[in-house]
Amino acid sequence: MIVIGADSHKRTHTVVALDPVGRKLAEKTMPATSEGHLALATWAAQWPEVRFALEDCRHLTRRLERDLLTAGHQVVRVPTRLMAGARRGGRQPGKSDPIDAEAVALAALRHDDLPVAELDGPTREVKLLVDYRRDLVAQRTRVQNQLRWHLHELDPELHVPSRGLRRYCVIDDLLDRLADRPGVVARLTRALLERCRELTSEINALEAELKVLVRRLAPSLLALPGCGVLGAAMILGETAGVRRFRSKDAYARFTGTAPIPVWSGSNNRDGKVRLNRGGNRTINTALHMIAVTQIRGVGPGKDYVARLQASGKTSTEAVRLLRRRLSDAVFAALRADAQRPPVDQPRSTAVPNPGLAAAA
Repeated sequence: MIVIGADSHKRTHTVVALDPVGRKLAEKTMPATSEGHLALATWAAQWPEVRFALEDCRHLTRRLERDLLTAGHQVVRVPTRLMAGARRGGRQPGKSDPIDAEAVALAALRHDDLPVAELDGPTREVKLLVDYRRDLVAQRTRVQNQLRWHLHELDPELHVPSRGLRRYCVIDDLLDRLADRPGVVARLTRALLERCRELTSEINALEAELKVLVRRLAPSLLALPGCGVLGAAMILGETAGVRRFRSKDAYARFTGTAPIPVWSGSNNRDGKVRLNRGGNRTINTALHMIAVTQIRGVGPGKDYVARLQASGKTSTEAVRLLRRRLSDAVFAALRADAQRPPVDQPRSTAVPNPGLAAAA
């Protein structure tokens, strides 16, 4: 099988084709447009069996990946760290687009367990909505911080309850109090209050939309004690298809809950482990939210942590073990949801790019 590695940029893609033993066969540069992707598919047709390897930076490769998959090609994603290692071990020194593309292809040849790309599904919609909501919450937090300083300047005795600036009744009451206040500070405060109301309205609308999507896509995940709509949406969006993980252990490695053994020149007879600071931190955060909720009495996590602490584990170690256990439960729930027949899923028979399909 011929492996074609790609070095992607905003305006161009440079690709290098390697044979099964890593010898360079050809290279090509084309524009990062649909026409350029069609030219790439036509160029790759000179070999009977081809696999494309793209560096895992989907903000640059998403369109190329989608067009290649539509054309019927197999696409794997190469982590950046593997590509960098292949480039350092290459015969040609320096750094250029062809060298980087060849390094991506070499990394794909050396590792046969790379994640296989798939066409975007409804979980991408969930991720986009979650990311947008997170940005809006950050904007609202900045607005609320400015508001509190302005309100303190206008009336030091005015008390705004904690998290009160996300409630419409509190915003309305403050606007009524400031309606007749003169000066620039009062005017800016009123404008910030209106902006806070707009952001809260958008955030609430996004939460309602996410609730509908998550209930349709992941009912088993929502049934997990302590897992709310936002946590489930974070997990769904970042997982991007549970079928790409071969086991619960691989998924735990992805979520950053798989412990790392401690080795220091001798056998690890005591089974000591250290904290895994890698993995997807967004899913890790969602798992921690579920763990904290269960420890407070929702679900079996409280009893599990109590048993661990009784056996000599610290509270930190017990929570880490609970997160690892929750990762397995989330993986099982996602697998169950993926095996269900799709509900209310509109079937589309349209071909995104007929030219690419014809070139396959």
